[in-house]
Amino acid sequence: MDGLSAFATLTAVHLLAAATPGPDFAMVVRQSLLAGRRAGLLTSLGIALGLAVHIAYSAAGLAALIAHSAAWLTALKLAGGAYLLYLGWKGLRARPTATPDAADGAPNSAPAHESARRHLGRGFLTNALNPKAPLYFLALFTLVLSPATPLPRLAAYGLWLMALQFAWFALVTLFFTQPRVRAAFLRCGHWLERAFGAALAVLGLRLLLSAER
Repeated sequence: MDGLSAFATLTAVHLLAAATPGPDFAMVVRQSLLAGRRAGLLTSLGIALGLAVHIAYSAAGLAALIAHSAAWLTALKLAGGAYLLYLGWKGLRARPTATPDAADGAPNSAPAHESARRHLGRGFLTNALNPKAPLYFLALFTLVLSPATPLPRLAAYGLWLMALQFAWFALVTLFFTQPRVRAAFLRCGHWLERAFGAALAVLGLRLLLSAER
């Protein structure tokens, strides 16, 4: 597959995958609604940076090893499930506080001045610990790569996927931080964070249960 066709294929497949609801989507929506636009964009950037982990080992041929090694895949599922359970537990413990200005104020249940590093780290870990990623990237790169693919092109593919990932979740952030949209959701207050916490906890439990099979 030539370079232009490969970029087109990667773009189409990855945008569809990014738009599919999952831990990344839930985390960006949660951060955007409860912590504001800055938090949502930083979390989106963290998710895009987490993608670099999967791109690196896929390009190095390790995706096939992880995807076909029961021990590696189980360890990844346990780590990802535990992290999602931790986030879910934090969400379920949310308590009501004062409601913010819906424009881009502090959330009703998240710290108003959480550090950029914390937001980036939350996004990074959510993506990097996703146990479905090895299988996805193995399939994705199988479509467009060959043993003769030069390293600069591999790097370009990886950077392009990261840019797509950030662009998609930045759009999600911008939508959910529109004053009217955010104000409507924030009327639910701490119940909203509890709902996101429950969703993340369910995802975590599913991963832990699948690791036992």
